[in-house]
Amino acid sequence: MGTSVTDMIAHARARVRNLTVAEVSLALEGGGVTLVDLREPAEVARDGHIPGAVQVPRGMLEFRADPSSPYHGAELDPATPTILYCASGGRSALAALALQELGYTDVGHLDGGLAAWQEQGRPVTFEPPEGT
Repeated sequence: MGTSVTDMIAHARARVRNLTVAEVSLALEGGGVTLVDLREPAEVARDGHIPGAVQVPRGMLEFRADPSSPYHGAELDPATPTILYCASGGRSALAALALQELGYTDVGHLDGGLAAWQEQGRPVTFEPPEGT
């Protein structure tokens, strides 16, 4: 039998920066960081998003993040600190590892995702995220 998704997420978490809600909040306050919401548009519409986030659904991340791709999004730059998040932290851990493989040197993910952010009473907005 092959590797499970749980094993893949554990592997990714062991190799990427797992950021707390406080660390992400501090980084956002300092500016100069790109915050990427990896959830699907329906999730964002239903649950809101962290203010200032750029939405890039997980299935398009590598295409939007790679400067040589015809789908590259100008908001994603390997030289800019990048923080990823999803609903609970699994997709974002896998995605952070993928961005490292694409040459992003300052990338991490919000451990616990939007759920952890909301549990700590941090703000969410229902305005359309950037990049949509």
